[in-house]
Amino acid sequence: MFTAPTAIRAIKREDPSGELVKSRDLSWLRALFLAGERSDPATIQWAEAQLHVPVIDHWWQTETGWAIAGNPLGIGRVPIKYGSTARAMPGWDVRVLDADGRETPRTGMGALCLKLPLPPGAAPTLWNADARYESAYLSSYPGFYQTGDAGLMDEDDYIYVMSRTDDIINVAGHRLSTGAMEEVLAAHPDVAECAVIGIADALKGQVPLGLLVLKKGAARAHDEIVKDVVQAVRDRIGPVAGFKRALVIQRLPKTRSGKILRGTLQKIADGETYSVPATIDDPAILDEIATVMRELSPAS
Repeated sequence: MFTAPTAIRAIKREDPSGELVKSRDLSWLRALFLAGERSDPATIQWAEAQLHVPVIDHWWQTETGWAIAGNPLGIGRVPIKYGSTARAMPGWDVRVLDADGRETPRTGMGALCLKLPLPPGAAPTLWNADARYESAYLSSYPGFYQTGDAGLMDEDDYIYVMSRTDDIINVAGHRLSTGAMEEVLAAHPDVAECAVIGIADALKGQVPLGLLVLKKGAARAHDEIVKDVVQAVRDRIGPVAGFKRALVIQRLPKTRSGKILRGTLQKIADGETYSVPATIDDPAILDEIATVMRELSPAS
């Protein structure tokens, strides 16, 4: 089965102990493949525990036509590192570049780019828009295809796709991944789904704001859960993240394919004018979010 992590998180939210899974015959299921957005470790581990089959996190784009990186189930899996999409597939030369186009040191955050030429199966252009293809994908880093994703690569060549490059936030001069913070939030036992966005701050430029959707039946007080996740980010990422605030909401706004509308969330939080994306699954969610965000006070 192939789906997006958001679908698994939605199931996890409604049935955290997996009671419904136990009542069904899933002997036909050989593997679960997840792609389309970042797969946080907590979601993968939950799916593994419920389904008892390999859960394959992998990374690709419509433009690439097939997986850039993943765990090659068909020829032999490599060891799992939770949070990583494993290694580049044959034909893809993945590099992590800084703003000047230089390769970052291993485990350094940067833009995930693909060294040209691209392998067979990748889009050679856009329909009737050669110039737009070049400007959108090939101009920022000459000699490379810009994926628009940010992440890092470790010493074992495992790739970690952390967020879209637009979701890297600048907190007092420190470039931080919202995906890394979301990973910490998602590990909380009461959190079913989450998102972290950067909101405007007069002193630091931007500060992170967490949005939490709780599991069905979560009984603890919201302020206690918020206190937990704030401390967890401080412990795992450090005070440099400046993570001090989180809000509990009922649901996250998503596209029909399951991607969280972080850009729209950021505009709502900053009080900017926004248009309702044509791809949104349920426009009413934006009004719900705006109501909750009115609770925000100026950052300290």
